[in-house]
Amino acid sequence: MILRLIEEKGYARSVDIATGLSVSKPSVSVAMKQLREGGYIVMDKDNYITLTESGMEIAQRIYERHKLLTRILVMIGVDEQTAEDDACKVEHDISVKTFDAIRAVMARKDAEQN
Repeated sequence: MILRLIEEKGYARSVDIATGLSVSKPSVSVAMKQLREGGYIVMDKDNYITLTESGMEIAQRIYERHKLLTRILVMIGVDEQTAEDDACKVEHDISVKTFDAIRAVMARKDAEQN
């Protein structure tokens, strides 16, 4: 969500994360503390969130999963909002092996269309 917000708005704040994920602000505060302590984000004095290099690597990997899973769900007839919501649920739990297989199938499909 942090990466998505930065791409969409140019910045990320806890309140925007809470809204985007439909969770409480205290839940986001706890998560941001964990991410900060883990070295994945930094927060400036105005509470704007920036991903560290390691945070960016993880965010990009998860966001790639999110976009591809959303795309597949929409392709099979799931409405956009449900696809987005369901992709959020799956993107963190799917194994690397399974995601790599899905990505390979989609890459072949894309190559066939071009």
